[in-house]
Amino acid sequence: MLARRTILKTVALGSVAGLPLARILADPDLARAAADSLETVSITDELGQQVTAALAVPDRTPAGAVLVIHEWWGLNDQIKAFTGELAKQGFVGLAIDIMQQQVTAMPDQARAQMQAVVPQQANATLGSWIDWLRRDQRVNGKVATLGFCFGGGWSLNASLVRPVDATIIYYGNVAKKAAQLAALQGPVLGHFGTLDNFINKKMVSGFETEMAAANKSFETFWYEANHAFANPTGGAYDAEDAQQALARSLAFLRQHIA
Repeated sequence: MLARRTILKTVALGSVAGLPLARILADPDLARAAADSLETVSITDELGQQVTAALAVPDRTPAGAVLVIHEWWGLNDQIKAFTGELAKQGFVGLAIDIMQQQVTAMPDQARAQMQAVVPQQANATLGSWIDWLRRDQRVNGKVATLGFCFGGGWSLNASLVRPVDATIIYYGNVAKKAAQLAALQGPVLGHFGTLDNFINKKMVSGFETEMAAANKSFETFWYEANHAFANPTGGAYDAEDAQQALARSLAFLRQHIA
C-alpha cells in the first residue's frame, strides 16, 4: 500500500511539474493531481482536537512558512494546489482544515459549514498549527498567514491568536477595532474587489482607519473585480487580477519571511 501511494504521488508530481498555477487551477484533474502531491499531516491541538493539514515543502529548506486557510467550501483541491505553488516558489506551505474535513461545491452547504465553525475551536487549531510550523526544522522560524474569503478573515484572526511575521487577506472580513489589532506583530497585505458587495469599500476603509489607530502596517490593493476574483472555479474569476494579486503576495512574502 505504501509503495502504491508513493507511485501515485510521483505520477501526480509529474503531471503538474512546470505548469503555471492558473493552468493547474483551471483543470480539475490537474488540481487534483497537484493536491495529491501534498503530504497529509496531523496534530492534536491545544483543545485536544485531532486536526489535519496538507503540507508542501520546497526543494531548499529551511524556508519561510505560509499557513493557508481555505474558503467556506472547505479544504479542497484548489486550496491544496495553491499551497503546492507556494512550495514551488520557495516557501513551506501548510493548508489547514478548520471544517473537520467537510468539503462541498454547494453554496447552501458551504454556508452551513461556515456557520458551524466554533471560533474557540478554530482559534485553537490555528494557534497550534502556527506553533507546529515554528518548531519544524524545515522552517526558518518565520511564519505568515494567507486566506481567501472566509479564510481571509481567519488569516487575520490567526495573526491575532499567535504573533506571525506577515498576514495576507484575500477579500476577507476585516471588521476589527484598534484594540483588537494591538496583538498584530507583522504587516498586513489585503486584496479586494471594487465590485464586492460583501467585503466592500466601507469595511476596508474602516479597517484602514483602525489599523492606523493601532499603529499597524496595512497595504491595500484594489482590483476592478468582484468577490472571489482569484477563484478559478467560480463565475467571478478574473485571471489577470488573480495573477497580479499572486505576484504581489509572493513579493510580500519574500520581503517578510524569506
